[in-house]
Amino acid sequence: MLNNQGARRAVAGMVDPVAGRLLAIGLTPDAVTFIGAAGTSVAALWFFPRGQFVAGVLVIILFIFSDLLDGTMARISGRAGPWGNYLDSTTDRIADGAVFGGVLIYFASRGDSWQTAAAWICLVGGFVISYAKARAESVGADANVGIAERAERLIVVLAAAFITGLGVTWVLPVAIAILAVLVLVTIGQRFAHVRRQLITQTDAPAETAGDATQPSQTPPSQTPTSQRPPTPPTAPSARPPSARPPAPPVDGSQTPPSQTPPSQKPQP
Repeated sequence: MLNNQGARRAVAGMVDPVAGRLLAIGLTPDAVTFIGAAGTSVAALWFFPRGQFVAGVLVIILFIFSDLLDGTMARISGRAGPWGNYLDSTTDRIADGAVFGGVLIYFASRGDSWQTAAAWICLVGGFVISYAKARAESVGADANVGIAERAERLIVVLAAAFITGLGVTWVLPVAIAILAVLVLVTIGQRFAHVRRQLITQTDAPAETAGDATQPSQTPPSQTPTSQRPPTPPTAPSARPPSARPPAPPVDGSQTPPSQTPPSQKPQP
């Protein structure tokens, strides 16, 4: 979108000399970040609730310029790193909240209920948009989508406020209502985008596991029913299991039982 490296390179020729002078007088990138966020917040909460939109927008633009300066200063001084990115992103949320908070207070003080509600949607929705991206990245997804990212929201609200300050009073109410709709659309776009990624990641391992557990389709003629080796034949027993040694005759005769049936008795 508009808040990207390409846009920053386009104005690098103007920003680099200013950043170099600020470093020369002893300012650090972190100090410029804090000054920019504080200046934007104070200007928005001071001028906007009073309806002094022209002065407020001009002061805010001056401090928003620091969003380019701190990154350039960090690059020139060799201090660019994760801490600078974290600090810049966090203080940007404070400044954005002050801008839309000032607009909300302006409408609320005039008793404009629906404009106040629209400003509230823009205020809270801006935080949700930012959180949705941070949370998506923490679970392995990305949320770099949306029709109304930070730069677009600021351009719309500041341009509308400036025109309203020039006397065209209907511009800001209409712009804040349109922006509220765009904020809701952006939240929906990020939710849908992240859901598609996470559902795909969840389904992929399940499909792999299903393929691994699927039974083999090899024809029975090619796969033996049993892979165990055949049992070797056992040697025949020396005597049948049912054979028992014959009981000796009562009279001590050694006549084999086959010659003298047990049912015949000797004659007296």
